[in-house]
Amino acid sequence: MTTTTPPAPSAPGTAAPAWRRVLAQTGFETRAVLRNGEQLLVTIVLPVLVLIGLTRTSVVEIDTGGLARIDFVTPGVLALACVSTAFTSQAIATAFDRRNGVLRLLATTPLGRGGLLAGKLLGVLAVELVQVVVIGAVALALGWQPAPGGVLAAAGVGLLGTACFTALALLLAGTLRAEGVLALANLVLVLLVVGGGLLVPPEQLPGPLEHLATFLPSGALGEAMRGALLGTGVPPLALAVLAAWTALLAWAAARFFRWQ
Repeated sequence: MTTTTPPAPSAPGTAAPAWRRVLAQTGFETRAVLRNGEQLLVTIVLPVLVLIGLTRTSVVEIDTGGLARIDFVTPGVLALACVSTAFTSQAIATAFDRRNGVLRLLATTPLGRGGLLAGKLLGVLAVELVQVVVIGAVALALGWQPAPGGVLAAAGVGLLGTACFTALALLLAGTLRAEGVLALANLVLVLLVVGGGLLVPPEQLPGPLEHLATFLPSGALGEAMRGALLGTGVPPLALAVLAAWTALLAWAAARFFRWQ
């Protein structure tokens, strides 16, 4: 018979290793989203409803270029899911944590500011993984056939988009009042869905919105995701625009974020 000896407990007052602290914070951030009904509505239910609505109805006219509607719509819905979690959900949660003094408290613990931010980013990625599984399963059930060679590229685009919109979320959450962030984050999400190039390619938007959406991070994310999963290749302009916005917003968040 074999026995296992449990690891010796840490000495009193000794902090856990950094990776364990970050992992614990990641689990907390993930559970906070997945256990919150309002957060689930924005991150899971809304994208699935948009996917089904755009696929099964013709209320919104979309030029699919001869492609199946489900194949054309799904990449944009995945881009929407990325924005809903990395931006809207994270901005609101961080703003209220800041208002309630949670950020200031956690920043003084062994977790530290770097560990807190790492935990938040990893928590966003964990929620996005759940989104991809749920939305992908629904899309496959509706007949989605993604380009096999574009899945890896889409994952890379998703990571870049996550970094971009998480930086934007932290910029707003760290500079504005929580109530203002709540209203602004939801408003921005609606505007990006309607005219930001997430669900509909910029060239199909009316008037000046076409040129504006091309150079917005939302339009770049949508175009890059469509290019990857439709098998046409990620447009270099979209990738450059998204990378530029990521660098700019990350700098601004690091420069202007206030912990209290």
